[in-house]
Amino acid sequence: MSQQSRLLKQLESARSFSKKLLADFTEPYSWTHQLHEGGNHALWFVGHMGTTDNFMLSLIRPEWSEVNEAYGSLFGLGSQPTSNIDDYPAVEEVLAFMDGRRQRLLQVLEGCGADQLAVQTPEGAPEFMPDFASVFETAIWHEGLHSGQLSLIRRSLGFEPLV
Repeated sequence: MSQQSRLLKQLESARSFSKKLLADFTEPYSWTHQLHEGGNHALWFVGHMGTTDNFMLSLIRPEWSEVNEAYGSLFGLGSQPTSNIDDYPAVEEVLAFMDGRRQRLLQVLEGCGADQLAVQTPEGAPEFMPDFASVFETAIWHEGLHSGQLSLIRRSLGFEPLV
């Protein structure tokens, strides 16, 4: 299996698991349920995955990145989630943003051969993302980290474990 194929499979698997977790968040209160004050919640997770994929795009295909300062402040690095759903755009809008950004990221990866995956990221990229392949790898482990949080939030709402 090529590196590109492995990365595609892992990105798709990570997102598939996240979507299974998100399927139980159907009531407005569930989207902003927090385990503790200031903790992450499902809606923040969705927006954060979208803003993260958008950041990844800015490193490897900047013309496909979307400038969205509102989403950056709500869901970006250092943002502080609130339990008030009125502080956020509609759930459907944020879900569409997450899905759209992942689709674009996958499109970029589908067009990358081994040579492109070895291209260095631009100056200013985090040190742990020295090349394009590491950008995709980071997207995988980053989603896994936050889906663990999402799993705990889901369980605290009374849902059975998925695995």
